[in-house]
Amino acid sequence: MGSMLILLVIVGLAVVLAMWGVGIYNGLVTARNAFKNAFAQIDVQLQRRFDLIPNLVETAKGYLSHERQTLEAVVAARGAAINGLQAAAANPGDPAAMAELAQTQGALNGALGRLLAVVEAYPDLKASQNMMQLTEELTSTENRVAFARQAYNDAVMVYNNKREVFPSSVVAGMFRFEQAALLEIAADRAEVREAPKVQF
Repeated sequence: MGSMLILLVIVGLAVVLAMWGVGIYNGLVTARNAFKNAFAQIDVQLQRRFDLIPNLVETAKGYLSHERQTLEAVVAARGAAINGLQAAAANPGDPAAMAELAQTQGALNGALGRLLAVVEAYPDLKASQNMMQLTEELTSTENRVAFARQAYNDAVMVYNNKREVFPSSVVAGMFRFEQAALLEIAADRAEVREAPKVQF
């Protein structure tokens, strides 16, 4: 009778321990899925931004024929940014992919900023209905990107905290829950930190 009671206690403890481990595992999976979903929102907004840029360049092209280098720089930066986004979308949270995404988006911000600074010197272009609409849409998209990036970083922080605290860290290590990287903007690069100035 005594050995049966000990056996029941051991089995009960094993069941409780297993349920506890499953709960931690499920919490980690949920947190990982949350930051991946948050990254998907960044993807959507950046795709919208990429779709606006060719129209912006085409609108400017008619007025800025001698600014070909500026226009080509925007097109090249857009291509690199698309590649950076594809790499990050394939593995959201991967430190190398997120660093590449931040770098390519920063280069695109810089190229767009230079284009929009040139546009300022052309009153007819600046007053063009098409240009005004495109820059307004670009500003709106930049705001959405910033909001989506903040939501992603918040979700990554929750996930990383969950995987680093004890006892979750034990389960995270056993099942290889890797640390996720924030989408950080380099503090020493103002063109990355700031959205292009598009007020008209």
